[in-house]
Amino acid sequence: MQEKSGGIATNIGIHFFDFLIWLFGNDQYSVLHLKDNKKMSGFIELKNANVKWFLSTDKSDLPKETVLKGAPTFRSITVDGEEIQFSEGFTDLHTLTYKEILAGSGFGLKEARQSVEIAYSIRNSQPAGLTGDYHPILNKVKHV
Repeated sequence: MQEKSGGIATNIGIHFFDFLIWLFGNDQYSVLHLKDNKKMSGFIELKNANVKWFLSTDKSDLPKETVLKGAPTFRSITVDGEEIQFSEGFTDLHTLTYKEILAGSGFGLKEARQSVEIAYSIRNSQPAGLTGDYHPILNKVKHV
């Protein structure tokens, strides 16, 4: 819920956008295609990549294989046609990050600024709908 956590773009998207910027460089352009309380999707042009992204907290959006395994989350990225899954290993990530910050070796505002700005912009954008270069999963998922 946006009032409590900042919504999907801020709560879970911020980590994803930070990861994308780290891998592919700063953003040049973005458009939002879908926005509701449980899912968001859009397109972002970065310095070295164009990304169609989809974020969801709706369990019905999980792949069947993930549900059959009893896994609560699914994370993947496809680069040059090759899918890389990274759904595991996130359990203690916040704790480890906070320990590093308290030890004085965390990241500062300068490093986080671009992803915060992207999340803010997306959170405050109106969706364009299924136009342009949208994520193909939007043809399959339920929209509100």
